[in-house]
Amino acid sequence: MNLFQEALAWLTSPDRASGTLPLAEAIGQHIGFTAVSVLIAAAVAIPLGYLIGHTGRGREIAVGLSGAARAIPSFGLILLLVLVLGVTRSEVGAVIAFVLLAIPSILAGAYAGVQAVDRRTVDAARSMGMTEWQILLKVEAPLGLPLLIGGLRSATLQVVATVTLAGYVNLGGIGFHIIQGLQLRRYEQILGASLIVVVLALALDLLFALIALAVRPGGSSSARPRRRLATS
Repeated sequence: MNLFQEALAWLTSPDRASGTLPLAEAIGQHIGFTAVSVLIAAAVAIPLGYLIGHTGRGREIAVGLSGAARAIPSFGLILLLVLVLGVTRSEVGAVIAFVLLAIPSILAGAYAGVQAVDRRTVDAARSMGMTEWQILLKVEAPLGLPLLIGGLRSATLQVVATVTLAGYVNLGGIGFHIIQGLQLRRYEQILGASLIVVVLALALDLLFALIALAVRPGGSSSARPRRRLATS
């Protein structure tokens, strides 16, 4: 039996439904950490990104901060926040770290989406008497939604992979089984738990791809170029 078969056997074993941390509970914790972190990051980054994109102010600062945040080692940031906040508040420290990692991609998607809107469309809305808030919420935000979804997609995939590190600070999730497998040298357990993370990432990526297709403006399709080719 090769390692892949052993990993599948570990995943399908009845023992995964019991023990210190049942596999279903670990998956639920992993998804929970990811969802909460991305939602908090979105609540912070989307309004700020829309403001930057609409006014054009602070873009350089936002780009600089986003680049700096991406350069911070995830593992080091989690350990630092856990040590600063204390072991009893390690969950809060880990979530803050995940939020900080998710903000740059969402922020970039939000302001890039607004800035990508054709200025002629914005000028037309302004000439119709729409206020700046109405232009942002009714014109720029809907048209920039595909790029925002792209930022959310990137942030979610980064967080779902990084949440695995929560196992290092005893917060459960799929990382618990990976760390336990490393300690016990049970490589089939490490591979099996890693496969779950891969499947979660692929499922979330597919979900955001479908959402991106659903929110794409009708005018952005490739129908027009095809029509030109047909008539040429």
